[in-house]
Amino acid sequence: MKILLLEDETMLNDAIVEFLEAHNHEVVPFFEGNAALEQVEKEPFDLLILDINVPNIDGLKFLETLQNAKIQTPAIFISAMRGMEEIARAYELGCYDYLKKPFHLPELLLHIKKIDQLLGIRDKQHIRLGARYSFDKAGERLLFDNAPVALTRRQMQIIRLLAIHQGSVVDFEMLRHYVWDDAIIDNAVIRAEVSRLKKSLKEEFIVNIRGVGYCIERT
Repeated sequence: MKILLLEDETMLNDAIVEFLEAHNHEVVPFFEGNAALEQVEKEPFDLLILDINVPNIDGLKFLETLQNAKIQTPAIFISAMRGMEEIARAYELGCYDYLKKPFHLPELLLHIKKIDQLLGIRDKQHIRLGARYSFDKAGERLLFDNAPVALTRRQMQIIRLLAIHQGSVVDFEMLRHYVWDDAIIDNAVIRAEVSRLKKSLKEEFIVNIRGVGYCIERT
């Protein structure tokens, strides 16, 4: 499971990362809200572990911002705050669990496993792109009614980039870097390639964000 951790206590942050990585989770740690928010808007995570009282953007505002952006990532709050107002606010914002500090790390793992079982996060190898299209993350294939779709290497790279950033805008610079290996090409070349890709598809799930790039909206 790919987990974003927002915790400003250095020792606790390090301990959580070490413990969860020993249990085969990928953990991306942050100590303040701004950097964490910037990262979660760039790439998808399976789970968020959020402290409330952190610098810049606190955990509650962090989750509220994601909700407003329609980024619906499951979240566990870990906090020393015990007031019902904070706990109620966390659940209002859609958190799945609230773990009060101090806690034992195996206890956190149990909460993660409970959410995993509830949502089947590890089983989500296919990203639904449209009514009949999906992206197979393990096999790196575009599927139509579960059958592989023949694409060029470059078209598949475009689909993969858009799929793993589903719900977020992939701008021209990201496409230029990932698909064209930072080659010096103008945006018209990128637009032409995406246009050819879209014409080969039987559904219109790639959205043009004028002057910025493209996205696939969350289904």
